[in-house]
Amino acid sequence: MCGIVGYVGEREALPIILDSLKRIEYRGYDSCGVFVLEDGEPKLHKDAGTIDHLKKNLSESEYKGKVAIGHTRWATHGAPSKKNAHPHLDGKGEIAVVHNGIIENYQLIKEELLSLGCKFVSETDTEVIPHLINLSLKKKALLKKVSSEKFDWQLKEAVREALACLNGSYAIIVAAKGFDGLIAARKESPLIIGVGDRENFIASDVPAVLEQTNRVIYLEEGDLAVVKKESIYIENGGAEVRREGRLIPWTIEDAEKGGYEHFMLKEIHEEPRAIMDTLRGHIAEDGINLGIDFKIEGGAKGRSILMVACGTSYYATLCGKQIIENLAKVPVQVELASEFNYSDFVLDGTNIIAMAITQSGETADTLMALKKAKRYGSKTVALTNVVGSSATRIADETIYMGAGPEIGVAATKSFVAQLVIFYLLGLSLAKMPESEFVGYLEELKRMPQIAQIVLDEANGDIQKHARYFSKYEHAFFIGRGVNLPIALEGALKLKEISYIHAEGYAAGELKHGPFALLTEDTPVVVILTHDNVYEKTLGNVKEIKARGAPVIAIAEEGDEEVEKYVDAVIRVPGTSAIFSPIPNTVALHLLAYWTAKERGCEIDKPRNLAKSVTVE
Repeated sequence: MCGIVGYVGEREALPIILDSLKRIEYRGYDSCGVFVLEDGEPKLHKDAGTIDHLKKNLSESEYKGKVAIGHTRWATHGAPSKKNAHPHLDGKGEIAVVHNGIIENYQLIKEELLSLGCKFVSETDTEVIPHLINLSLKKKALLKKVSSEKFDWQLKEAVREALACLNGSYAIIVAAKGFDGLIAARKESPLIIGVGDRENFIASDVPAVLEQTNRVIYLEEGDLAVVKKESIYIENGGAEVRREGRLIPWTIEDAEKGGYEHFMLKEIHEEPRAIMDTLRGHIAEDGINLGIDFKIEGGAKGRSILMVACGTSYYATLCGKQIIENLAKVPVQVELASEFNYSDFVLDGTNIIAMAITQSGETADTLMALKKAKRYGSKTVALTNVVGSSATRIADETIYMGAGPEIGVAATKSFVAQLVIFYLLGLSLAKMPESEFVGYLEELKRMPQIAQIVLDEANGDIQKHARYFSKYEHAFFIGRGVNLPIALEGALKLKEISYIHAEGYAAGELKHGPFALLTEDTPVVVILTHDNVYEKTLGNVKEIKARGAPVIAIAEEGDEEVEKYVDAVIRVPGTSAIFSPIPNTVALHLLAYWTAKERGCEIDKPRNLAKSVTVE
């Protein structure tokens, strides 16, 4: 969840490190720090708080050097504080480590190191790593002065030996006094190398290096790299390996705010583009091309689809289940990855295609579920937004969405891009008359325009309703059928960024308990679409109003009936019921954003959350 960066080259390192950290601050922002080697001498500065706070208390003129590492933290071990901020050092302050991940056996290691006389200053699991590296060097009496080439090899071997002691996950960067490069390694946590001209970069995510280079090497599981300004050496299992660089199609402008106050608002306004780019990537002249061999045989013993995901992707997947089953009549099972990994779920691998849905391609629980499905012999497919991410290397095949970089912690445009993939998948698997298929496909192609209409025409009304909505501390979101997952997503977005306690429910389920919570201080947002459960949902609204709760409806243009029963209406363009999740999602994302804005919340950096959950 933390963000780590490194630089080695011919320029002053600190400004590059600080800029790179700022670009991946969505990975954590409770503390941060930098370690700079000035003429080989180490300098450390770290503090609790954000990157901006760090910069205010840091004199860049005092931290000159061409090699540096940095870290922005999302706390796992030890509270956010200066002493727990990274980088962490060995006892002499000569070896520095930044780390993303969790060392599961750190307590045992720490106790052993304490018995050997090591001194610890933090409560983190990370601090054992520099001590282990130093211990490995000392055991071989290799800290005495040797040639730089020999010390490079000795340090690399010491890092490798230290990592062999660790159980858990890590992406690390190591800097050391007397070493003119950096050492990086990864296990179950993402790490990339940005390739420059007589300079190289290391980072958790691509946006950290985009201003400097668009050529990236994705380190793979078990890789250990020695990175210098003119060379990159990578080994795995002790043997040298080659990792090809990839050109990143995003630009630095894609990863910046572009005049919007928050990344989240920018990314909501990019939802039409995300839909369009995802469609363009998978619609060819001869039909739909998802770039994979995805065959489902019919019949009782035919193949079905298992989908695993977490968070927002899980809600998109619940919606995808209904989309695919409606269009293709193919059975789909959806599981929370975090539950699936530790359940006694019986998987008939030969008859199931397992799909892992993860925006970043690095979600730890989802990657574990993907590996579990492979062990059972299932064909595996990753649905992700990031080329070269871990999920793409684990899965047999990959479907890419076209959302572009998403910086805001609360996922928005990636959610609608996932829905588009599910529409395309459902249509590609469907056995329907050609005219019906063409009708569905043409309406799907209209979705960018539909999403844009919501942004252009409903935004003002939504801001007005958000001012009213922001005064409450509890809320319900309800829907039915294909829009039940959209209600769940609306509730999640509101609670994530406005801190209003919000719950999503099936509209017919409120009377089975939650009615006890309905009062005049408990607003209910209802999604009303003209589908086969419209009248049923309207009946649920009448039941809610009878309990005195205020109701805001997301309803189609021209629906005059709804106004008789609700307190406010947010209008969206009418579509076929199966496509209604698109405009409804855009409206609910805007409602969450403007409500949080009205409450003065830190929208792009909600408390206790990080963008990519790369630890269990």
